[in-house]
Amino acid sequence: MFARLDPARRADSVRSLGSTEFDVLVVGGGVVGAGAALDAASRGLSVALVEAHDWAAGTSSRSSKLVHGGLRYLEQLEFKLVREALKERGLLLRRLAPHLVRPVPFLFPLEKQWERAYVGAGVLLYDTMGGAGAVPMHRHLSRGRMAQVGPSLDVSKFAGAIRYYDAQMDDARLVLTLVRTAAQHGATVLSRARVTSLLRSGGRVSGARVSVDGSLIDVRARRVISATGVWTDSLNAMSPGRPPFHVRMSKGVHVLVDRSKIQLDGGLITRTEKSVLFVIPWGRHWIIGTTDTPYSGDPAAVTATSEDVSYILDHVNAVLRSPLSVDDVVGTYAGLRPLLDGASGDTAKLSREHAVAQPEPGFFVIAGGKYTTYRVMAADVVNSAVSGLGRAVAPSLTARLPLCGAVGYHELWADRARVAAESGLPTSTVERLLRRHGSAVSDVLALITQDPSLSADVAGYLAAEIVYAVTHEGALDLEDVLARRTRIAVEHLDQGASVADQVADLIAGPLGWSGAERDAAVLAYREYAEMAAR
Repeated sequence: MFARLDPARRADSVRSLGSTEFDVLVVGGGVVGAGAALDAASRGLSVALVEAHDWAAGTSSRSSKLVHGGLRYLEQLEFKLVREALKERGLLLRRLAPHLVRPVPFLFPLEKQWERAYVGAGVLLYDTMGGAGAVPMHRHLSRGRMAQVGPSLDVSKFAGAIRYYDAQMDDARLVLTLVRTAAQHGATVLSRARVTSLLRSGGRVSGARVSVDGSLIDVRARRVISATGVWTDSLNAMSPGRPPFHVRMSKGVHVLVDRSKIQLDGGLITRTEKSVLFVIPWGRHWIIGTTDTPYSGDPAAVTATSEDVSYILDHVNAVLRSPLSVDDVVGTYAGLRPLLDGASGDTAKLSREHAVAQPEPGFFVIAGGKYTTYRVMAADVVNSAVSGLGRAVAPSLTARLPLCGAVGYHELWADRARVAAESGLPTSTVERLLRRHGSAVSDVLALITQDPSLSADVAGYLAAEIVYAVTHEGALDLEDVLARRTRIAVEHLDQGASVADQVADLIAGPLGWSGAERDAAVLAYREYAEMAAR
């Protein structure tokens, strides 16, 4: 029913990569690249999508997990950006990915009573300017009501709060679902496929040379799109001449604490001197962040430092009655925002607008923007790329194209008690599966029907989900499974090293690993986890 990204399909994709001339080759498997591949494939174009590492391995799996308009951008008078993002939030909630994106209430504490009118006017505008009806309207709370909603908050410091709604998602799963939906529409998708150079013919870019499994493949394409985020400058360097723009990196760090550590119904947002502080519900945890600091190192080596963690804890403790300590932190992660370079030396003030450029004929680059507006960015770069293609191309269809797992989700959610009874799983487990897989949950449950032992728990996930990551979701190693198909790596301080053996035993068969390959994979992951935990 849904595209299976298994080892057999990967082998087919490798063969197709070298034997087909594609209309569009998209480089970069983050949210924008995956969105561009889906946009182009759904218009009837032949598409290849290549990613150097794993789907969403960079920025797109390390966000604040929010689908939002960006309340703080109203203060910066970025009205167009906020309106656009709120419209996209509504599309994701209602039509495109209701199984992956859901509303969440947030408290915005008010330090002084006079702020109520000012902040209230901004939140009213936020509620009405682009996403009216997608989430409930905001409400004003007294100090007493604020204490009821957030018993852990030190309400003596505040004059009350405003409660408004935004939305959250599992960022890595949304990207993966975009990739699978693109594959469902005929796209050739391949991770662990690194572009080493651009190909040219007749004075224009005509494809790219790609390194896959130790071999170099020349991929022919009439258009090449770079959607490589913080790696944009690296791909720009493959094109002669002056780059159309540069990307500046801003580091955002988040910490995870156990849900029991903070009593709060919903989330919280408050301003800091550099950015904003979010406290976001995330299953059995709270995600707390973020930072916004310039970063100039290796994008693949970004980590959360002890100073980053202290900064976040200091700011969250300023609003809590009982402070959190470093010992309460069960996980951390760090990501990079790709910001268009501008005159400002402060990354917190750089615009989140995106830009599309054509450095040379046949080669198109997109950069900037924010996660929530990925679909608009994807449509914009595909629109530019198909101009002059030589034939009529349909306009973008993705505003009305549900992603894999969306169709039938609401019906299954309403019938979740029956699904739980038939599967023998607790209703709470079925609810969690539906919010991760939507109507594709039937494929996960089918694995348990075939092998009941796959209902076993693995660090908060079913063993079936571990196997499914390889048989359907394109995972190729332990990191893919632990860091992105599940979020075990960010939910545990040991990055999931304690379950690496168990996970390796589950995926070795589907991946065709020998005993030696299985042992090597465990060793490699433990080394990765040790480095990531430093």
